[in-house]
Amino acid sequence: MTIKKLLLTIFLLLGSLQAENSIGLNINADDVEASASIDFNALKDYSSGTSYLLDFQYLRTDGDNMTGIGFSGQNTFQGIEGLTLAFGLKSIFANNFFALPLTAKGVYTLPLIDSIPTTSLAVSFAYAPSVLTFRDGDNYSDLRVEADMEVIPNIHILAGYRNITTNYEYIPKTFNNGFYGGIKISF
Repeated sequence: MTIKKLLLTIFLLLGSLQAENSIGLNINADDVEASASIDFNALKDYSSGTSYLLDFQYLRTDGDNMTGIGFSGQNTFQGIEGLTLAFGLKSIFANNFFALPLTAKGVYTLPLIDSIPTTSLAVSFAYAPSVLTFRDGDNYSDLRVEADMEVIPNIHILAGYRNITTNYEYIPKTFNNGFYGGIKISF
Protein backbone atom coordinates (compact mmCIF):
# COMPACT_ATOMS: atom_id res chain seq x y z
CA MET A 1 0.00 0.00 0.00
CA THR A 2 1.47 3.38 -0.92
CA ILE A 3 1.83 6.15 1.63
CA LYS A 4 -0.83 8.24 -0.13
CA LYS A 5 -3.38 5.43 0.09
CA LEU A 6 -2.50 4.80 3.73
CA LEU A 7 -2.90 8.45 4.71
CA LEU A 8 -6.18 8.75 2.79
CA THR A 9 -7.49 5.64 4.56
CA ILE A 10 -6.48 7.00 7.97
CA PHE A 11 -8.22 10.33 7.32
CA LEU A 12 -11.40 8.66 6.05
CA LEU A 13 -11.58 6.33 9.05
CA LEU A 14 -10.94 9.13 11.50
CA GLY A 15 -13.42 11.37 9.69
CA SER A 16 -16.17 8.82 10.25
CA LEU A 17 -16.02 9.23 14.02
CA GLN A 18 -18.55 11.65 15.47
CA ALA A 19 -16.62 13.43 18.20
CA GLU A 20 -13.17 14.27 16.90
CA ASN A 21 -11.26 16.98 18.56
CA SER A 22 -8.82 17.29 15.67
CA ILE A 23 -7.03 15.62 12.79
CA GLY A 24 -3.71 16.80 11.44
CA LEU A 25 -0.89 16.20 9.04
CA ASN A 26 2.69 17.43 9.32
CA ILE A 27 5.60 16.90 6.97
CA ASN A 28 9.22 17.73 6.25
CA ALA A 29 11.61 16.58 3.55
CA ASP A 30 12.09 13.13 5.11
CA ASP A 31 8.93 12.15 6.99
CA VAL A 32 5.17 12.51 7.30
CA GLU A 33 2.98 12.24 10.40
CA ALA A 34 -0.80 11.87 10.58
CA SER A 35 -2.51 12.46 13.92
CA ALA A 36 -5.98 12.59 15.46
CA SER A 37 -7.41 13.41 18.86
CA ILE A 38 -10.83 12.36 20.16
CA ASP A 39 -12.46 14.10 23.12
CA PHE A 40 -14.28 11.48 25.24
CA ASN A 41 -16.23 14.22 27.03
CA ALA A 42 -18.05 15.05 23.78
CA LEU A 43 -18.88 11.37 23.19
CA LYS A 44 -20.56 11.00 26.59
CA ASP A 45 -21.92 14.56 26.86
CA TYR A 46 -19.86 14.87 30.03
CA SER A 47 -18.73 18.24 31.25
CA SER A 48 -16.28 18.71 34.04
CA GLY A 49 -13.06 20.64 34.31
CA THR A 50 -10.99 17.73 32.98
CA SER A 51 -11.09 16.59 29.35
CA TYR A 52 -10.20 12.98 28.58
CA LEU A 53 -8.51 12.54 25.21
CA LEU A 54 -7.61 9.57 23.04
CA ASP A 55 -4.76 10.40 20.64
CA PHE A 56 -3.55 8.54 17.54
CA GLN A 57 -0.41 9.16 15.53
CA TYR A 58 1.34 7.50 12.62
CA LEU A 59 4.87 8.61 11.73
CA ARG A 60 6.57 7.40 8.56
CA THR A 61 10.27 8.13 8.38
CA ASP A 62 12.96 6.98 6.00
CA GLY A 63 12.76 3.21 6.42
CA ASP A 64 10.87 3.12 9.75
CA ASN A 65 7.26 3.46 10.81
CA MET A 66 5.90 4.30 14.24
CA THR A 67 2.33 4.12 15.50
CA GLY A 68 1.19 5.63 18.78
CA ILE A 69 -2.05 5.46 20.77
CA GLY A 70 -2.35 7.56 23.92
CA PHE A 71 -4.83 8.44 26.64
CA SER A 72 -4.56 11.60 28.74
CA GLY A 73 -6.42 13.89 31.08
CA GLN A 74 -6.20 17.62 30.34
CA ASN A 75 -7.23 20.68 32.31
CA THR A 76 -6.44 24.38 32.57
CA PHE A 77 -3.80 25.40 35.08
CA GLN A 78 -5.52 27.69 37.58
CA GLY A 79 -2.48 29.82 38.36
CA ILE A 80 -1.78 31.00 34.78
CA GLU A 81 -4.54 32.04 32.39
CA GLY A 82 -4.17 30.39 28.97
CA LEU A 83 -2.08 27.43 30.20
CA THR A 84 -3.40 23.89 29.77
CA LEU A 85 -1.63 20.82 31.16
CA ALA A 86 -2.13 17.17 30.18
CA PHE A 87 -0.73 13.95 31.65
CA GLY A 88 -1.19 10.41 30.42
CA LEU A 89 0.15 7.18 28.98
CA LYS A 90 0.96 6.12 25.40
CA SER A 91 1.68 2.89 23.62
CA ILE A 92 4.29 3.15 20.86
CA PHE A 93 4.72 0.45 18.21
CA ALA A 94 7.71 0.44 15.83
CA ASN A 95 9.52 -2.13 13.72
CA ASN A 96 12.01 -3.14 16.43
CA PHE A 97 10.50 -2.03 19.73
CA PHE A 98 7.35 -1.44 21.75
CA ALA A 99 7.13 1.16 24.55
CA LEU A 100 4.64 2.44 27.13
CA PRO A 101 5.86 5.98 27.87
CA LEU A 102 4.38 8.35 30.42
CA THR A 103 3.48 11.68 28.80
CA ALA A 104 3.23 15.33 29.82
CA LYS A 105 2.13 18.28 27.68
CA GLY A 106 1.74 22.00 28.25
CA VAL A 107 -0.07 24.36 25.87
CA TYR A 108 0.02 28.11 26.37
CA THR A 109 -2.38 30.30 24.38
CA LEU A 110 -0.71 33.66 23.91
CA PRO A 111 -2.68 36.67 25.23
CA LEU A 112 -2.68 38.63 21.96
CA ILE A 113 -5.00 41.39 20.79
CA ASP A 114 -8.21 40.42 18.97
CA SER A 115 -6.90 41.34 15.51
CA ILE A 116 -4.20 38.63 15.72
CA PRO A 117 -5.40 35.02 15.24
CA THR A 118 -5.32 32.66 18.23
CA THR A 119 -1.73 31.49 18.64
CA SER A 120 -0.40 28.88 21.03
CA LEU A 121 2.89 27.29 21.98
CA ALA A 122 3.09 23.64 23.07
CA VAL A 123 5.77 21.46 24.62
CA SER A 124 5.31 17.73 25.10
CA PHE A 125 7.52 15.01 26.48
CA ALA A 126 7.09 11.24 26.62
CA TYR A 127 9.49 8.89 28.36
CA ALA A 128 9.64 5.13 28.89
CA PRO A 129 12.51 3.73 30.96
CA SER A 130 13.81 0.24 30.25
CA VAL A 131 11.11 -1.37 32.41
CA LEU A 132 8.45 0.09 30.03
CA THR A 133 10.32 -0.57 26.76
CA PHE A 134 10.17 -4.00 25.17
CA ARG A 135 11.67 -6.17 22.40
CA ASP A 136 14.93 -4.62 21.13
CA GLY A 137 14.50 -1.24 22.86
CA ASP A 138 16.11 -0.23 26.13
CA ASN A 139 14.33 3.13 26.63
CA TYR A 140 12.29 5.65 24.64
CA SER A 141 11.92 9.45 24.68
CA ASP A 142 9.95 11.91 22.56
CA LEU A 143 10.37 15.70 22.89
CA ARG A 144 8.24 18.07 20.81
CA VAL A 145 7.98 21.85 20.64
CA GLU A 146 5.25 23.37 18.45
CA ALA A 147 3.72 26.74 17.52
CA ASP A 148 0.13 26.77 16.25
CA MET A 149 -1.97 29.57 14.71
CA GLU A 150 -5.70 29.38 13.91
CA VAL A 151 -5.75 31.14 10.53
CA ILE A 152 -9.38 30.28 9.68
CA PRO A 153 -11.90 29.18 12.32
CA ASN A 154 -11.04 25.55 13.23
CA ILE A 155 -8.12 25.39 10.77
CA HIS A 156 -4.63 25.72 12.21
CA ILE A 157 -1.21 25.94 10.62
CA LEU A 158 1.68 24.73 12.71
CA ALA A 159 5.45 24.51 12.82
CA GLY A 160 7.47 22.45 15.22
CA TYR A 161 10.45 20.36 16.13
CA ARG A 162 10.53 16.74 17.30
CA ASN A 163 13.29 14.53 18.66
CA ILE A 164 12.47 10.86 19.13
CA THR A 165 15.18 8.54 20.45
CA THR A 166 15.25 4.89 21.36
CA ASN A 167 18.25 3.35 23.01
CA TYR A 168 18.66 -0.24 21.97
CA GLU A 169 20.44 -2.68 24.23
CA TYR A 170 23.92 -1.52 23.19
CA ILE A 171 23.51 1.44 20.83
CA PRO A 172 21.52 4.70 20.98
CA LYS A 173 19.36 5.46 17.94
CA THR A 174 17.75 8.72 16.97
CA PHE A 175 14.47 7.60 15.45
CA ASN A 176 13.52 11.06 14.25
CA ASN A 177 15.05 14.51 14.69
CA GLY A 178 13.88 17.52 12.73
CA PHE A 179 11.63 20.48 12.07
CA TYR A 180 8.23 20.13 10.40
CA GLY A 181 5.24 22.13 9.21
CA GLY A 182 1.62 21.14 8.88
CA ILE A 183 -2.09 21.70 9.20
CA LYS A 184 -4.65 20.70 11.82
CA ILE A 185 -8.43 20.77 11.57
CA SER A 186 -10.46 21.00 14.80
CA PHE A 187 -14.06 19.91 15.20
